[in-house]
Amino acid sequence: MSFKFIHITDTHLANPGSTLYGLDPRARLDAAIADINKHQSDAAFAVVTGDLTHWGEPESYANFAEAMAALKIPYIAMVGNHDRRVTCLDALKAAPRDSNGFVQGTRTTEHGLFVFLDTLDETSHAGEMCERRLGWLASTLAAAPADMPFVVFMHHPPFPVGVHAMDEIGLKQSAEFAEVIAPYRARIRHLFFGHVHRPIFGSWGKIPFSTLRGTNHQVWFELDQSAPHLASHEPPAYGVVLIDDENLVVHSHDFLDENLRFPFAPPAGMDGRDYALNFPAR
Repeated sequence: MSFKFIHITDTHLANPGSTLYGLDPRARLDAAIADINKHQSDAAFAVVTGDLTHWGEPESYANFAEAMAALKIPYIAMVGNHDRRVTCLDALKAAPRDSNGFVQGTRTTEHGLFVFLDTLDETSHAGEMCERRLGWLASTLAAAPADMPFVVFMHHPPFPVGVHAMDEIGLKQSAEFAEVIAPYRARIRHLFFGHVHRPIFGSWGKIPFSTLRGTNHQVWFELDQSAPHLASHEPPAYGVVLIDDENLVVHSHDFLDENLRFPFAPPAGMDGRDYALNFPAR
């Protein structure tokens, strides 16, 4: 599986030197980038699926751009509900732009057309795909060769994930989106999104999907609709995606995890059972 790319989401950068919910989003993004540079520098590119900043301020985008400049591979920057479209486009060359000024675009790869969508509604935390954005998507998919597969990226999930507070601010035009992609469902190899700050994997109408924890704070796992909506300091992650002609594999990597790493095999001359049973507690 020689083709690799990186999925990053929900970096939520604030202005330089600022903390967010008791964490330093810039330091955590820097740590993710350092880990990618050290272990995944053979990836073709990275995709950041929105919420690049927390309040959409110019200084925050400059902070994001400065951090990402250290990444050894190219990247595509998308927008989420915490972003501001014009400010993002003004600050980041890595943000795609369609003919209507939305942060949308494509990238042709050896394993299909990668499609990057803009689901930002600047008046709400819920996702939006207006008629112009849906029209762009429809024409983009229709213009692709009939045998070309698609990999789709967006910030908001277009279906409920079961976390009630996040489902309330999912994509508002889920039915319209489903209608546009209906003729192409069999050709969509995977749907990547952000927004929910949870590691979730599954299929939506037979389309495989995945999403990840963000690089700063997370959304606590709770399926009870009456429970409070909580954030958490669960470990951050980025995704490593491997593709070949038949398979697409997503690895979620907790890059700040400091748990003990140890060989499965016992030291020379030691019985494997004894090694496992008498392994010293940390």
